[in-house]
Amino acid sequence: MTDPQIALAMLGIFIACVFLGFPIAFTLMALGIGFGYYAYYDEGRMWRAFNRLGEDAGWWDSATLWFDGYFNNRIFDLFVNQTYTVISNEVLTAIPLFLFMGYIVERANIVDKLFGTLAVATRNVPGSMGVAALITCALFATATGIVGAVVTLMGLLALPQMLKMRYDHSFAAGIICAGGTLGILIPPSIMLIVYAASSGVSIVRLYAAAILPGFTLVGLYLIYIVVRSMLNPKLAPKPTYEELPAVPFGKMMWMLVTSFLPLAILIFSVLGSILFGLATPTEAASIGALGGMVLAVAYRAMTFQRLRESVYLTVRTTAMVCWLFVGSYTFSAVFSYLGGEQVIGDFVKSLDMTPIQFLILAQLIIFLLGWPLEWSEIIIIFVPIFLPLLPLFGVDPLFFGVLVALNLQTSFLTPPMAMSAYYLKGIAPPEVKLMEIFKGVLPYCGMVVLCMILMYQFPQIVFALPEVFYGPSR
Repeated sequence: MTDPQIALAMLGIFIACVFLGFPIAFTLMALGIGFGYYAYYDEGRMWRAFNRLGEDAGWWDSATLWFDGYFNNRIFDLFVNQTYTVISNEVLTAIPLFLFMGYIVERANIVDKLFGTLAVATRNVPGSMGVAALITCALFATATGIVGAVVTLMGLLALPQMLKMRYDHSFAAGIICAGGTLGILIPPSIMLIVYAASSGVSIVRLYAAAILPGFTLVGLYLIYIVVRSMLNPKLAPKPTYEELPAVPFGKMMWMLVTSFLPLAILIFSVLGSILFGLATPTEAASIGALGGMVLAVAYRAMTFQRLRESVYLTVRTTAMVCWLFVGSYTFSAVFSYLGGEQVIGDFVKSLDMTPIQFLILAQLIIFLLGWPLEWSEIIIIFVPIFLPLLPLFGVDPLFFGVLVALNLQTSFLTPPMAMSAYYLKGIAPPEVKLMEIFKGVLPYCGMVVLCMILMYQFPQIVFALPEVFYGPSR
């Protein structure tokens, strides 16, 4: 077998291991080191060393040279260097800080007050409880970026209330599942940090580029909820005064000040300090982590147990991401050294595709990968395969990254592997069936596709804010 064929075999073995359920990070490291030993093995090294030995050399010298010849392989130097590169990456430093902010906010009892306030404020809007739930999901998902936590908490908080208001099961479940995934797109998104570290794209430009697509997607979701509620009021009956009493204007303002405003200030202060160049993403994440603790104290929700849980979950998730990076960097370096990247590039060139066709093919592959894999694994392992192909088709990595972030919304919403649906089913009342949840999330997949089409047709949705804040990209 030639080296490129061995590289493709290496990729095939990895995909097979993924479907067999092996831990992905350690599979990447094992394959990278195993195939790297072959790729970097120097057969003549040991014999050259033996030739330098004198006739009176003892068995210890010979054994040492034999051991050195077989095990002193450059793949081990590569693995150590890649590990150090990940640990010292300043962009990745923001990940544990943003995670800690999210876990603290999740435990600060902010969301229940926010949802209650928005439900009262939007009571005269068609589908008011759904609108309130989606806005709450969007804010909470933005603050945490943790899909499972948002869907689970909102499922415990908002779903029983909507069912009590006689909402259709599918309609209510779809709102929570779709809203819970928004945190991987809307800044300050951890997914965008991981993409920036993988692609070398500026994280501040990436954050600016993702804002308008994120708001566009939220707007499409809200329009869908309101229009469906108007066309079919049985899906979302208007609450009666007894179910949701109106409150005086002054009290409403105070409820908004004490529930909506603190979380909004935290999010916009973190995001604004990044976009306006007042702080690096790591510094802004530090501000956010401190702000989350202040909010938890202000809402009298800070306990040692909650702090310990937040620290533990932060360390666990950060370790997973970092080891994925180490394994991916090692795997991709060996894969490229063996010529696998060149083979894929030549194959894609031979297809003679237009840039639009390439983007559609790439997004279709990422969409399919979203069924068995988490977003972190797709971004760290598979997206770098596409990155060297972008210049061939004149595709901006910034635009590609936002498209991927949009596309990955569907990986949580598309049956049969819609993870947000399974998160919700795990805590939903027994009368809410899994097939009803699947039925409810499918229209939101259509909204994601529509948003991607709008980005294809109007690329300034992505490029407008980065150009306003930082000028045209070079």
